[in-house]
Amino acid sequence: MNLIMKKVLFLTALIAATLSTEAQQVKYTVNGVCDNNGGTIILVNRLTREQIGTTVVADGKFSLSGTAEKDALMAIGDQSSDWATLFFNDGTPVSVNLNDSTLKGSPLNERLVAYDIAANAPIGSVQKQMSMMTEEEQERRKNELAAGLMIAMMKMGVQIEKIFKEENETLIPVAFIDEYEQFYGEEKLDSLVRTKPVWASHPIVQEKLKDMALQREQEEKKNVFIGQQFTDLEEADVDGKMHKLSEYVGKGKWVLVDFWASWCGPCKAEMPNVVEAYDKYHSKGFDIVGLSFDNKKEPWVKAIEELKMPWVHLSDLKGWKTVASDIYLVNAIPDNLLIDPQGKIVARGLRAEALQAKLKEIFGE
Repeated sequence: MNLIMKKVLFLTALIAATLSTEAQQVKYTVNGVCDNNGGTIILVNRLTREQIGTTVVADGKFSLSGTAEKDALMAIGDQSSDWATLFFNDGTPVSVNLNDSTLKGSPLNERLVAYDIAANAPIGSVQKQMSMMTEEEQERRKNELAAGLMIAMMKMGVQIEKIFKEENETLIPVAFIDEYEQFYGEEKLDSLVRTKPVWASHPIVQEKLKDMALQREQEEKKNVFIGQQFTDLEEADVDGKMHKLSEYVGKGKWVLVDFWASWCGPCKAEMPNVVEAYDKYHSKGFDIVGLSFDNKKEPWVKAIEELKMPWVHLSDLKGWKTVASDIYLVNAIPDNLLIDPQGKIVARGLRAEALQAKLKEIFGE
């Protein structure tokens, strides 16, 4: 890094620090009711994820007060509950009922909470239905439940879009920025931001945009590998025997190099799709090499058995410090590389229908 760049970064950091210390502080007052006597109530700043206040429920009541940045998005809830009630620190005291998640305060905050409850109601209904079932019943009705969850997600997406239309000139969309990006994508979110609505200048949105830009930069770096020959590496199999990737790749078969770990929930959720692809196309010349980001051998081997993954598995058991991470810039899993019979990387990050569609394109039905 040259001297000029160092000075620029220093000045940028200095300005940011100055702005943060000069941010207007506003008093917050939260009074509430909760049936969980003796339970701990936590107040969190949603931007910093900092816990800025705690108290204990006594005689069904609690109270918190202090100061925080003006218009900071706050979340208050019982530590034993998954739900938190949102409000903006706009200077108006709020009264929270944690028994039914409702709030009384400024019109803005009352609308925010009403939107939040409405957006999450469809999924909450499915979850409540599942909680009343035994594991056996859930398994028996899994297709029905999956369909119900899909419908609930669609309803939530409609509600999120409604929020951004009806509250475009308020701060309320700030609370749903992650959901909007998940449902409608970065491009649509970027197009909304370019219209310069009121909510776009909020620190949470600005942080979100920075994260999106960083992710795009990282994806661009990853995609540099597409069209290039694979880079060899060496790791041990489940018996401790060392193998090179070149033993399996570039030998006349299409190979999916799958980056995963036994501790990775999304990896395990995706694995039935990968197994299906293997079963369908293995006889046609498709193979898989699993490169694990595990730290310990036992859970790695156990997951291979439980998930019924019949292909080659390698790992150096170094977690994120695995050699595969450094060579292929893997900073999130699941991830994968699809390599052609000559050893050229032709695709990356194929999941769900994208994996099936690509293999169908290559092998046909």
